[in-house]
Amino acid sequence: MTATNTALTATPQPLKGMLLMVTATLLFASHDVLSKFLTGFYPVMLVIWVRYFVHTLLMMGIFMPQSGLRILRTKRPMLQALRALCLLGTSLAFISGLQYIPIAEATAVNFLSPLLLTALSVPLLKEKVSTGQWVAVLVGFCGVLIIVHPGGDLFTPAILFPFGSALCFCFYQVLTRMVAKVDSPTTSNFFAGVFNTLVMSAIVPFFWQWPTGWHGVLMLLLGGCGMSAHLLLTQAFRHAPPALLAPFGYCQIVFAGLYGFLIFNHTPALSAIVGIMVICLSGIAAAWLHRRAHATA
Repeated sequence: MTATNTALTATPQPLKGMLLMVTATLLFASHDVLSKFLTGFYPVMLVIWVRYFVHTLLMMGIFMPQSGLRILRTKRPMLQALRALCLLGTSLAFISGLQYIPIAEATAVNFLSPLLLTALSVPLLKEKVSTGQWVAVLVGFCGVLIIVHPGGDLFTPAILFPFGSALCFCFYQVLTRMVAKVDSPTTSNFFAGVFNTLVMSAIVPFFWQWPTGWHGVLMLLLGGCGMSAHLLLTQAFRHAPPALLAPFGYCQIVFAGLYGFLIFNHTPALSAIVGIMVICLSGIAAAWLHRRAHATA
């Protein structure tokens, strides 16, 4: 799932930003399909630990030779820790849900997070939300109801996993906005990786299971996809504003659907396709209305 980041100062290159954004969504979808596949053989806790452990090792190899330990220096350590826990909660809920929910539908429900962010930005960030944005939020929830309609295959308690993931990711985005005022995106991403690796390292011994050689390669690829996606996402926001890139984030649902069809032989039902389209359109509308409101201001 993609995150909201504060854009860094750079020469505007909208096309480059769009291409980086689409590539990041492909990597996020690849990360999710690898997670779904691996949790068919290994405990969720082990898969998540590998994801953060590899992420942290790669970040250390890329950034620590230049920056050293100062890359971990933050002015808001408690907020960074809370932000990391929200990201961990997203991983735990979403990957657990993939054991029961098809990847395209789970990804679509997880994309409620931008709409939840719109709703929670009023009490938490003291932002103004227009009537149109509230309508987009309500329409997005209607999209979820279309996917999870009574009597449908997805009308089970398991759907609460991706919904909980969306809620955790919403708070993660709120905290990202807060720490972005004092810390760089690199510090925030590295801190989250290190913190969650330490948390999961205390838990994973109770779920340890040695992977086979091929599965071990896939686990390394899982961590690489996650870290690369976050780095590309950060670079995308350097070249184009978030409001312009927001619609391209929904490519992740398309890639998830393709993966679900090609690897798991799953074709979403017509109601699920309609619900996914409603969520995507409402999210794009909310982003456009937010951009227009800021432009007017």
